[in-house]
Amino acid sequence: MEFTLREYGVSGRERNETLLVEGWGRDALRVRATCNADFTGDPVALERAAVPVRVTLDDRGVTVENGKIRCFISHSGWMEFYAGSRLILKEYYRDFRGANGHSPSMKLAGREFKPVSGSDYAITARFEASPGERIFGMGQYQQPNLDLKGCVLELAQRNSQISIPFYLSNRGYGFLWNTPGIGEAAFGANFTQWRSRLSPELDYWITAGDTPRDILENYTAVTGRAPEFPENALGLWQSKLRYRTQEEVLQVAREYHRRGIPLDVIVIDFFHWIRQGDWSFDPAYWPDPKGMVEELRGLGVRCMVSIWPTVDRKSVNFGPMLDRGLFVRTERGSIQCFDFQGDTVIYDALNPEARAYIWDRVRENYYKAGIDMFWLDEAEPEYAAYDHEHFRHYTGPALKVGNAYPAAHARAFYEGMRAQGQTDIVNLLRCAWVGSQKYAALVWSGDIPSTFTALRDQLSAGLNMGIAGIPWWTSDTGGFFGDVRDPYFNELLVRWFQFSTFCPVLRMHGDRGPHDIPRLSQLDYGGGFSETGRPNELWSYGEDVYRILRKYLDLRLAMKGYIKSLMDEASRTGSPVMRPMFYEFPEDDRCWEVDDQYMFGGRLLVAPVLWQGVTERPVYLPRGKWRCIHRGTVYDGGSTILAPAPLEWIPVFEKLPEP
Repeated sequence: MEFTLREYGVSGRERNETLLVEGWGRDALRVRATCNADFTGDPVALERAAVPVRVTLDDRGVTVENGKIRCFISHSGWMEFYAGSRLILKEYYRDFRGANGHSPSMKLAGREFKPVSGSDYAITARFEASPGERIFGMGQYQQPNLDLKGCVLELAQRNSQISIPFYLSNRGYGFLWNTPGIGEAAFGANFTQWRSRLSPELDYWITAGDTPRDILENYTAVTGRAPEFPENALGLWQSKLRYRTQEEVLQVAREYHRRGIPLDVIVIDFFHWIRQGDWSFDPAYWPDPKGMVEELRGLGVRCMVSIWPTVDRKSVNFGPMLDRGLFVRTERGSIQCFDFQGDTVIYDALNPEARAYIWDRVRENYYKAGIDMFWLDEAEPEYAAYDHEHFRHYTGPALKVGNAYPAAHARAFYEGMRAQGQTDIVNLLRCAWVGSQKYAALVWSGDIPSTFTALRDQLSAGLNMGIAGIPWWTSDTGGFFGDVRDPYFNELLVRWFQFSTFCPVLRMHGDRGPHDIPRLSQLDYGGGFSETGRPNELWSYGEDVYRILRKYLDLRLAMKGYIKSLMDEASRTGSPVMRPMFYEFPEDDRCWEVDDQYMFGGRLLVAPVLWQGVTERPVYLPRGKWRCIHRGTVYDGGSTILAPAPLEWIPVFEKLPEP
C-alpha cells in the first residue's frame, strides 16, 4: 500500500481501494475506505471535524497517533489499534501472500467490498476476537444479554428494537459503525464482523479511554449530548390506551389533584384525530384544546400529544404532500407503507422540506393551543413489513440510510420547538439512532408484553441504551400488552413500577385488557373510532397495589434533586443515568459480570426483582460501605449478600461517603 500524508492523518492506496485514517475528537480516530474515486465527505453521525495527529512512517508501515489511541497500518493495508502500548483491536486477515508469488489460500480480508449498484457496495469489516472481551451498548434489543459478546444483532429499526451501532469494550475502547444502512453485527468467539448491505464506503470511529466514563465522554463529544432535562417532567407521567375525550383527560388530572398526588405529565394517545396524518384534534371529542391545556397547567400538569408519521390517503394532508414528494417512496407497486387502521404512507423525515411541513401542521394545530410535548410514536418508522429494500428516502434507499430516520424525526420537532423559543423540551420516541440524544429524545422501549420475561429484557435494554449514548430512557410500566385478569399482573405491575422509579423517567402506560369498553362511534374514522383499554391510573388496581405505588412515587419525588443532578451530568459529559455496575467500578472484575443490578447515578445501587414470586435475592456490593434505604442496615462491600425483597420493596443501597 502506498501512503500519502494528509492534513489530519494519512491515506493509503492499493489497487482500487483507498484507505483514510484521521484524528477525530479526543483520543479517537476515524477510519474510512472506499473503492470509488473519492470519499463522500459526509460526516454521517459525527459532529466534530478532523483534528491533527502524529504520523510516523517506517519500513513496516505507518503509525497514526491521536492522544491515547494509535493505529498501525502495514504496507499490505492490515490495521491494528493500540491504547498506548496495549493492543485493543486488530483487523482479521486471512489473506497473507504466499511464498514465491503464490496466491493466498483463504482470500479472506479485513475489509471487503462487493459491488451492488452504481457506486454502492455491500461492505464487510472483520476484526479478531479477543478472549475474555465483554461488549456493551448497541442500542436496544429485546433479549436479556447485557454483555453482547456472542450475540448477532440486526442493524435495523423495528418496533421495540433500536439499532445504535456503538459499543464499549472492557478492553478500554469504544467503537462506532458510522453508517445508517441496514446490516448486521456479529460478536463471535472467532471474529467480530460488521456488514452493511448498501453503502458507498466503509466508515467507523474508534476511541480509547482509561475508564468507561472517559470513553462515553469522547463518544458523546463527537455525536452530541442531551440538552438540559426539564425539572417539571422528572415526576410521574400518566398514560394509557387511550384517553378518548378532553373530559376523560381532565377527570384523571382532577382526581390526581384531589388525592394530593403530584402529576407532571398526562399523555393523549393515538386516534384523537379524524384520520392519520391530519395532525389535529377531532373537534367532536376535543372541542377546546386550549382551555384543556390551561386547566391542566393550573393543576401543575403538562400535556403531551401522540403524533404518528403515517398519513391516510383520505387525510387533508395527503394530496399536498404527495404533490411535493414528501413521503417515503416504495420501489415497486402501491405506495402504501403501513396498514394499521387505514391505508397509509409515511412522511419522509430525511427530507428537510417534509420535516418543515409536519412541524408547520403541528405548530398550527397543537402548539398554538399550548401543547409543548410530543409523543413521536411509530418513529422507526414502522412498516407493514420490514422489507427495507422496498423503500426509498429523499437521501437514498432505505437499505443505505434508513436507520437514521428516527433521529431526523426527532430533529424536526426539536428544531421547530427551539425556533419558537422553547427551552424545556422533551419528546417521547419509540426509536433512536446515533445522536438522537441531542434532539431531546426520551426513548421508550416499545410495545412489549406484560411478562416477567419482558421485564428482565428491559433492564439490559435500558443499560445498553445508556452506553449507546441515550441517557433519557423509559418503558411502559407493567408492559404494553397486558390483561388485568391475569393472576400475576398486579405483582408484575408493582415490580415494574419499583424498577421504573429508578429509571430516568417514571411513566405509566399500557394497553390493559380485556377490551370490553364500547367504542364511542361506529364510524371507521374519527376520535371515537378506536378502542380503549382499562383504566391505568395508580388507584386502578386496588388499595394494596395503590399503597405500594404511592410509596414509590413519594420516594421518586424525594429524589427529584438527585435525579436532576444526574440529568445535568448527562448533558455535561454524556454519562448515562442508569449505569451498569462496571461504569462506577471499572477496576472491580465482578462488576463487569453482574447483569441483574445497576447503579442509578453514582450513589444508588438498585437490584430489581425480575422473577415472579421472589421475596429475596442476591446482591453484589462493591468496595465501600452500603446502607439499605429501607431498613438503614449498613453493609461492608466486596461481597454478595442475600437481600430481603418482600413485595413492598426492592433492594436499593446507598453508597456511603468514604471516611
